[in-house]
Amino acid sequence: MGKALVSSSTFEHAEEHAALSGRDRSFLASRWFSFNAALAGVWYVLRTQPNAWIELAAGVLVILVGLLLGIRPWELAILLAMVSGVLALEALNTAIEAVVDLVSPDYHPLAKIAKDSAAAAMVFAVLGSLCVAVAIFGPRLWSLLT
Repeated sequence: MGKALVSSSTFEHAEEHAALSGRDRSFLASRWFSFNAALAGVWYVLRTQPNAWIELAAGVLVILVGLLLGIRPWELAILLAMVSGVLALEALNTAIEAVVDLVSPDYHPLAKIAKDSAAAAMVFAVLGSLCVAVAIFGPRLWSLLT
């Protein structure tokens, strides 16, 4: 007879993975597990990434100024989407940096490209959000100044 294709240690590893991923729970319990894991990620990003605090503060300020200037609901929705997008990309950038550090603890040119490209996504998002802010606030601020 040939060897078994899957060893018992593979099953143990799969059970351990299920416990760590929440897949060993009921549907609602696994959703709760996933939600808590996401909140842990939010807390990690906010606790360790100074740029996330800057982006969050800028986002809150933009929303407050928008409300004070009486922006329309659809403009508020666009601003909220931009703020959410920038924060989401900050979290993704943090995740990419962590994975790159995990798989390439020593310097490697490809690791640099991965990290720099993830940071470039942040630059694109921030520049785009600045353009949106100018489009929404520009006319209002101009009318206040003239």
